[in-house]
Amino acid sequence: MAYNEKLADRMREKLMGLKKLEEKKMMGGLCFLYKTKMCSGIVKDELMVRVIESRYEEAFSHPYCREMDFTGRPLKGFVYVSPDGFKKDNDLSYWLDMGIEYVESLPRVKLKKKVDNPLSSKTSTKKVGQKTRRNK
Repeated sequence: MAYNEKLADRMREKLMGLKKLEEKKMMGGLCFLYKTKMCSGIVKDELMVRVIESRYEEAFSHPYCREMDFTGRPLKGFVYVSPDGFKKDNDLSYWLDMGIEYVESLPRVKLKKKVDNPLSSKTSTKKVGQKTRRNK
């Protein structure tokens, strides 16, 4: 499935100041990830945005916004915005900021320290029935 390249360029221009931003082709279009979390994207000619729960109804107050139904079922926290809803740069910035706000609202995940697995050392692994030097 193709996506709107002109919209992708506009989004890149608006988001280029963000560190930890990446693009991935997925969901039949192009997604923008901020801090490894999806914040916005493009599906065909529509803008896709992640929205925090407290601003979900605000998003629907805009006439060009609708619930995302990519799989045929509504996806909570995702919205589609039709092209008329982001014609102006200020409108596009509004939606992109909403997606960034979603990512910023997520709790920080602490990475677990890597623990050495005692079974991974060469001396402790053997095949069943195999004799070791100590068993001879």
